[in-house]
Amino acid sequence: MSGAPTLVVIGGGPRGTGVIERIAANAAELYGDRPLDIHIVDPYPPGGGRIWRQDQSPLLWMNSMAEDVTMFTDDTVQLEGPVSPGPALHTWAADVREGHTVISADPAVLEEIRGLGGQGFPSRRLQSAYLRWVYEQAVAALPPGITVHEHTGHALRVSGPRGGRQRVRIQGRAEPIEADLVVLTVGHLDAEPDTEQRELAAFAARHGLVHLPPDFTADTDLSAVPAGEPVLVRGFGLAFIDLMVLLTEGRGGRYEDGVYLPSGREPVLYVGSRRGVPYHSKIGYTWEGERPPLPRHFGAAQVEELLHGGGPVDFRRDLWPLIAKELGHAHYHRLFTAHPERTTVDLTDFEEKYAVAEHGSPELAALVASAVPDPADRLDLDALDHPLDGVRHTSYDSLQDGLRAYITADLERRHDPAHSPDLSVFLGLLSVYGQLTGAGDIGAWWHGFFNYIASGPPGPRLRQLLALSEAGVVRFLGAGMTVESDEEHGVFRARSTSVSGAYTEARALVEARLPDPSLRRTRSPLLSALYEDGAAGTDTGLLSVDPADSRILDTDGRPHPRRFALGPYTTARSAGAFTRPRTGGAAFRQNDAAARTALAFLRDLSCRDRLTA
Repeated sequence: MSGAPTLVVIGGGPRGTGVIERIAANAAELYGDRPLDIHIVDPYPPGGGRIWRQDQSPLLWMNSMAEDVTMFTDDTVQLEGPVSPGPALHTWAADVREGHTVISADPAVLEEIRGLGGQGFPSRRLQSAYLRWVYEQAVAALPPGITVHEHTGHALRVSGPRGGRQRVRIQGRAEPIEADLVVLTVGHLDAEPDTEQRELAAFAARHGLVHLPPDFTADTDLSAVPAGEPVLVRGFGLAFIDLMVLLTEGRGGRYEDGVYLPSGREPVLYVGSRRGVPYHSKIGYTWEGERPPLPRHFGAAQVEELLHGGGPVDFRRDLWPLIAKELGHAHYHRLFTAHPERTTVDLTDFEEKYAVAEHGSPELAALVASAVPDPADRLDLDALDHPLDGVRHTSYDSLQDGLRAYITADLERRHDPAHSPDLSVFLGLLSVYGQLTGAGDIGAWWHGFFNYIASGPPGPRLRQLLALSEAGVVRFLGAGMTVESDEEHGVFRARSTSVSGAYTEARALVEARLPDPSLRRTRSPLLSALYEDGAAGTDTGLLSVDPADSRILDTDGRPHPRRFALGPYTTARSAGAFTRPRTGGAAFRQNDAAARTALAFLRDLSCRDRLTA
């Protein structure tokens, strides 16, 4: 009899953990008591992986409340395998506090767990402890015949024929692992700089300036960022929030009664972006009452019809009108059911007319205007996406007042249940994202829009931003930010469309955003080699995978029988490896499909081996 089949999972973070959990959940049905060796390959400890590793600053938080984080399936997830319920983060923390769950963690993390409530924003180190526990539970749930082996190091290359065993080379290991199947769950990618970043880096080197390209802020060496000097920051999303924290509290500053007290070691951060505003605050209240019936206008049937309509699918032309209708449906359904006093017609009548009105049509605008008298209660997605369009200030000082007022209003709205249609739109965004996982590479705009609306910073972080602005440590540059290199004076120069004719100079530039997930510029030798060996990539550089089970596609569109990939670098990228409970969990569905396909393949392989042994 031959040895046990072998599965290699490259990447031990939450996505890899999710695949192991689904293997454990499906093994009894699909694999029985057969032997199987699973190898986990990651330079970081399994569970948290790189992004959620234990070894990072305790100042860095999750951008989700504890009650909104789970790694476990429930009956809202559409999957073929069994539901395996488990605790969300806040419930798990309560179990640890009460002694029902015992973990090994840093004393500071245990102290944080003791004070964590459902609506608290945990540190990433605490999330690392939760993810490690989930991983250990998943491994423990595997049948006795399945053995897990952990390898610390980077996977360098996967090779082998389509019809035979694969060879996985690992950094520091002399011999490759022979694998029957390989699953890539490598998470976010580092990237080589693009042309603009190379030119900016060369300019900085010529003039002795500081230039930090797109990167994961927690991994960036910020020691070169000078204290007390202006620093241009391009990017106003979550990477900026991390940067803000590490260059203020991380350098000894502190907050007292909402006021920031500098240490004197902070730089002055001049921040701008395309929109010119930070991501919207996380919503600070919980859902009550009936949830909107989703999907309604953008479900599996609509996506299937578009994808098989005989021609290429254009996001703006084909998908966006349906998505906008879906988000509007979520918004108005909540408005009519939770706040009927702010509407003038019957919900059923409104929804019947809304369903047949085309997105962007005068008929739809007239329907909404007549049924929803207050413009503040209407959903305007264009205004949400471009909040500073047409807004001009006569000076940067005026812009500071305007942006502080904007952020304050956003905080008030996102923490006021009277505006609960905002939370309904959030649920609509999650539903849409789940449907789009099967639509292939839809471009970068949607992912940015989703994160801007649905994945913003905790409210306390934006209150800290306001305090830093009042203290003069953060200065807003506005929308449409551009950066120029001034060879004559040896400085970076930034402009925006929010203040005509004005510019800001600095000897340091930080790109506060993640690298693009592109196969063409990835620093991963593993993914580069796959691409060179014939794995298909899209125009935007994503790895092409079969939406049905996440098998890697070649340039002819054929799925590789022995290679899978899941994560943000693929065409089936989802909103995250974990999610809010009872919201469908698209990543969980993908993990389940990949695990079931893998187990069925390995089962059949094991049966053939037994017959020929």
